[in-house]
Amino acid sequence: MGESIEKLWEEVRELSLGTQVERLPSPPTPLEFLRHFVSQNKPCLISNSTHHHHSPSLSLSLWSSDLHLLRSLSSSTVSLHLTPSGRADSLAPHPSLPSDSLCFASAHVEPTPFPLALRSIYSSDIDSKLVAYAQQQNDCFRTEYAGLAGDCEAHIDWASEALGCFPEAVNLWIGNELSVTSFHKDHYENLYAVVTGEKHFLLLPPTDVHRMYIRDYPAAHYHYSKDSGGFKLELEDPVRYVPWCSVDPYPSPENMKMEKLKFPLYFDGPKPFEVTVKAGDILYLPSMWFHHVRQTPDSRGRTIAINYWYDMQFDIKYAYFNFLQSIPHPSISLHDQTLHEMRCVESSSDKSICVSADEPDTNVKERVNVTDNNGDSDDAVSKLVHSLRSSC
Repeated sequence: MGESIEKLWEEVRELSLGTQVERLPSPPTPLEFLRHFVSQNKPCLISNSTHHHHSPSLSLSLWSSDLHLLRSLSSSTVSLHLTPSGRADSLAPHPSLPSDSLCFASAHVEPTPFPLALRSIYSSDIDSKLVAYAQQQNDCFRTEYAGLAGDCEAHIDWASEALGCFPEAVNLWIGNELSVTSFHKDHYENLYAVVTGEKHFLLLPPTDVHRMYIRDYPAAHYHYSKDSGGFKLELEDPVRYVPWCSVDPYPSPENMKMEKLKFPLYFDGPKPFEVTVKAGDILYLPSMWFHHVRQTPDSRGRTIAINYWYDMQFDIKYAYFNFLQSIPHPSISLHDQTLHEMRCVESSSDKSICVSADEPDTNVKERVNVTDNNGDSDDAVSKLVHSLRSSC
């Protein structure tokens, strides 16, 4: 079963994706975009796209100026996301369980006058454990940043024509190099345009879902105190669990060995696609693709981007993805069990209780044993590989 799943990773690259994201020198026609990228669930990077007709037509010279932003948004209040590390909507140490237990941590969101928000982004500092990022999403460009609406097209016409709809949401992002977005996927066709600075994406196709080690983590929120200048991480009450990708693709040197042991399917599998989106570029990020994002600021110390979220089609590709995700990869359960036993042995000397968000699902392990015996899952994955080959 594991071999069939891993064969799928190789075949989608051989048959369709290649080894790097395709770069286009100019925006595609709607038919080209639909035929070669959307229908194939395949990303592409359009270089210098915002300088061309029929693109977002961002006023780059205006947006590169703080003065223009401050004038346009002088009376606007925006949602500023605050964290101690720059990692919002990501995994963090559980506030009350052993150190190797994790939770899904969301940022403290502070309604802030835009001029103060921009100053807070500039003054973000890891040593002070306060990082600010304007990343509200939820169609924030057309609501909180409406003062900039005249600088930018409401949609990307060649994408709207190809997809048969207008964007459901348009979002603005302002941050610096301290803000990092952990691996996740979205149920949208995403057109991501960088205005100033650079965004660095790691991408994995939906077929690589097992390599993300998606697990359920208890949800928590950071709460920031202006009086103390510190954060407190608190679990939601009642408890709510969030399925999230477990892999950190850039672990610290001291953690690298353990991370590779915990997540071999990611670190030993095909390399993720790497793409840098520079000012004026647009990345088409297909629905359901896993992506991790870092950023490099401009000379003023900020990265600004705008993205257009179009509704995805919940069609046969979505059904294929759900089917594939439902099939367990045997090595995941085996590795989880081994690591769990290692932690128990290490903690037995001080009689600690073995509690971890990474504990294996025994029901999953039982399902693995059953399917290994009858071979049905192997056949199912083989049929899926054959189906994808035929569709290409």
